[in-house]
Amino acid sequence: MKPDARLPSHWRATAVAYHNTRPFLYGLQHSPLGERLDLSLDIPSEGGRKLRAGAVDLGLVPVAVLRELPDARIMADWCIGCDGAVDTVALYSNKPIERLRRIRLDYHSMTSVELLRLLLREYWQLTPELVPAQPGYRMRLSDGLAPGEGALVIGDRTIGLAQRFAHTYDLGAAWKAHTGLPFVFAAWVCTVDLPEDFLKAFGRALAYGVAHIDAVVEAYPEAMPAGFDLRHYLSQRISYPLDGAKREALHRFLKGVGHPQPQFAEGVGVG
Repeated sequence: MKPDARLPSHWRATAVAYHNTRPFLYGLQHSPLGERLDLSLDIPSEGGRKLRAGAVDLGLVPVAVLRELPDARIMADWCIGCDGAVDTVALYSNKPIERLRRIRLDYHSMTSVELLRLLLREYWQLTPELVPAQPGYRMRLSDGLAPGEGALVIGDRTIGLAQRFAHTYDLGAAWKAHTGLPFVFAAWVCTVDLPEDFLKAFGRALAYGVAHIDAVVEAYPEAMPAGFDLRHYLSQRISYPLDGAKREALHRFLKGVGHPQPQFAEGVGVG
């Protein structure tokens, strides 16, 4: 861990700018810690870039970023995870997966890309061509996919896509079928030494938000896309505790994609 020369009272942070982060944001907003964080909301890949570059001290980032930050530590017993279908990380196509020649990969999160690679290799045992996508990718899907193409899409941009394609392969459900385990997409990671009192208060703030899903939904009254129930998504699809099963899943995933095993801040990940 690199030393932090600044006063340990104010920290630079990033978090995923998706609906599933809202309970964490709500908890931090209702905690004194909110005044101690310079918090930016980013797509997962940008949050990971900021953490790698030292532009932030801590963040809710895709777990694949741990590959490039061997000294980073998971700093909270809370994550963005699922235990089965997650609804917002999926492969879409108009043909069955075994008939796909090419899959376009969402650029928002390397974790989801590497999860798809692992599932193709171990679970489906298929070898389609994998093509990185570029910004504007989600909008171009409105024009459809070429014959034999599939598209990996993650996050809020998946809402409504299942109705437009003949086949949807939920990666959370596929991982569960393959391993029997839940999955961890993003975790709170730090690259500086954080005071013990800060870590404890941070964990309490996250727990508060997760315990108040109804209040979280009421705090964001904007209209949701047709067919999308934010309360159901946050309470039934996203699983927040980084418990023993998710730690086992995290080890399994990182090993499967050749990443180093995670380190945890003192008192985290021991349950």
